[in-house]
Amino acid sequence: MAKSAKETPHYAGHRARLRERFVKSGAGSLPDYELVELLLFNSMPRRDVKPIAKALIKKFGSLAGILNAETDEISSVDGMGEVAAINLKVVRETAARMLGQEIMDKPVLSNWQALLDYCRVAMGGGKVEQFRILFLNRKNVLIADELQQSGTVDHTPVYPREVIKRALDLGASALIMVHNHPSGDTTPSQPDIEMTMEIQDIGQKLGIILHDHIIVSTSDYTSFKSEGLL
Repeated sequence: MAKSAKETPHYAGHRARLRERFVKSGAGSLPDYELVELLLFNSMPRRDVKPIAKALIKKFGSLAGILNAETDEISSVDGMGEVAAINLKVVRETAARMLGQEIMDKPVLSNWQALLDYCRVAMGGGKVEQFRILFLNRKNVLIADELQQSGTVDHTPVYPREVIKRALDLGASALIMVHNHPSGDTTPSQPDIEMTMEIQDIGQKLGIILHDHIIVSTSDYTSFKSEGLL
């Protein structure tokens, strides 16, 4: 027997219950796939999104894995499309911007965990290496946050004199450098160490301090200063 055109779809009650659990108990009460369901509700108002959410988790491993994936990778999952994939990517970019705004115009050294959280969300899941510089004033307040270079899966071209020149242009007194390792291994390479030493040396001659160089992945980080490399 054909369903009535006005018959309520089987997943409607599930959606209402899931929203209610989120409101009453918070996101911590929901597994990753149910959070993905919530995110997909508006993109797919007339579909049962639970199987799609579970397929996304299976393919990418976690909510973070989904949000760090490329749009075309997300779109390739059965049931997804470009609009829904873009909506998921917007969540990641919103989170990165929010965390960035939490540290801008504030003393960075006393907000170190917030800085690490921002860097890991903004860069940790990147598929290629990216090099970011945080420029600080004499009070160690963050005055500029700039992505300088993008490279390959295991290399980013960095030009030390250009880094210092940009600091001088901005009137910065100190730097924190950040880059990601797509492999997930945040151990500094020898070129990483040599480039860092060169920037530190040039900066010292001009009164610009290099506070740290941080390498991030989605789940880990390495601080040159903590490792005794600065």
